[in-house]
Amino acid sequence: MAEEKKVEEKVEKAAEAKVESAPAPEAAPVEKKKKGRLAVVHVYSSKNDTIITATDVSGAETLAWCSGGMVVKASREEGRPYAAMQAAQKVVNELKEKGVDTVHIKIRAPGGNGSKTPGSGAQAVVRTIARMKVRVGRIEDVTPIPTDSMRRAGGRRGRRV
Repeated sequence: MAEEKKVEEKVEKAAEAKVESAPAPEAAPVEKKKKGRLAVVHVYSSKNDTIITATDVSGAETLAWCSGGMVVKASREEGRPYAAMQAAQKVVNELKEKGVDTVHIKIRAPGGNGSKTPGSGAQAVVRTIARMKVRVGRIEDVTPIPTDSMRRAGGRRGRRV
């Protein structure tokens, strides 16, 4: 019996020593990440124009949209990177007002029978969105590529200039 009491006292002393030596961890304030909204930015960029449409994830509801022709006066400027940058700024500002902080970007060229490469405005749009402190999730190319299609315009010997 006496031995059992001595063992219990030793265990208690050891437990007290551990408690005293290790400071109790203070409850750190738990920072909850503010859950922002996610949007999909569809960028259609051809040689002559850039159209930017921001939708919700399903693509059913349009949150904001703008094109190169809405921000520049001359029609020859619509497809240029400057017009694309201005349009992207307009769209991102509208998205920020609606609480969107993360976007996925889908870039589309005319495709099909047309050009398979996006115009010069597409790169300008991606850079502008990234610089405006909006998180970019993924960037993907969604240009339609024909598996077999109608004959291309221009005839057998091509367009003669």
